[in-house]
Amino acid sequence: MQKIVFGPIFSRRFGLSLGVDLSPALKQCNFDCLYCELGRAKTSQKMQEIVSLEDVLYEIQQGLKQHPQIDVLSITANGEPTLYPFLLELSCALGELVGNQCKTLILSNGSRFGDQKVKEALKHFDIVKFSLDCVSEKCFKKLDRPHKNLFIDEVLLGIEEFAKEFDGELVAEVLVLKDINDSLEEMMKIAEFLRKIGVSRVDLGSVDRPPAYKVEGVDQSVLEQLCGAFNGLYVSIPQRKEVHSLPVKKLKHKEELLEILARRPIAENELPMLFSKESFVYIEELLHEERISIKTVANMKFFALKS
Repeated sequence: MQKIVFGPIFSRRFGLSLGVDLSPALKQCNFDCLYCELGRAKTSQKMQEIVSLEDVLYEIQQGLKQHPQIDVLSITANGEPTLYPFLLELSCALGELVGNQCKTLILSNGSRFGDQKVKEALKHFDIVKFSLDCVSEKCFKKLDRPHKNLFIDEVLLGIEEFAKEFDGELVAEVLVLKDINDSLEEMMKIAEFLRKIGVSRVDLGSVDRPPAYKVEGVDQSVLEQLCGAFNGLYVSIPQRKEVHSLPVKKLKHKEELLEILARRPIAENELPMLFSKESFVYIEELLHEERISIKTVANMKFFALKS
């Protein structure tokens, strides 16, 4: 039997994560994204090879016993986990298995949130993360290369309907590719939708692993510029090797920091990317004055204006 549970691994966005692969033998997905690290594969609307629910639950139980200190149990797949036919039964069982040990997370492309059974399954998770790289049909077809029966308007409607009913933390991931979806205009359209549905957090990134197709990512400075489209939202930009060579800003006074935080909260691990060490004193002063606070969003800490 292929290995279902893997890790724990340290996730930049969710902490110490124990992974659960619902398609351990091969890639099974309804997208064939240009940037996919799993390689190319024909799209499918259902899984052809299915691991039994009993095997999945047993492996999770053993994994939780061996690794009691994890932050999150992450349901994923070599492909799309919402294609797993027993996802509802699995999600219902996770509550008893996990208890208060950690949070439960699923990593999805968001394409099946409109399916009633999938929607019911997702409601049992603490954190639901979905991908949204485009909001136009042309970009969607080019970048995410979905199954022929999938259309972006239907995907967006499904996500929006699910967001209205979900009580947990909803996280959107936007992956940017050079000359495809790297314009500020495209990001503003995505941000408008994400504000509309009220996501808890946005993870904005680019290619940092070998992609399935010949495409280029964008560098950190571009991500910082595009981040401006997401004003008012909690946005995370991953730390990458090149960030240490980026110019940092030396704040002249703490009011300047407040102006920045008014546009968007800043992730704790992003501070060294943006500001000089001398500027950190303003963070401490503003926390002491209770003008800003630290808010944890889907296991990630942010500095934000005090409500």
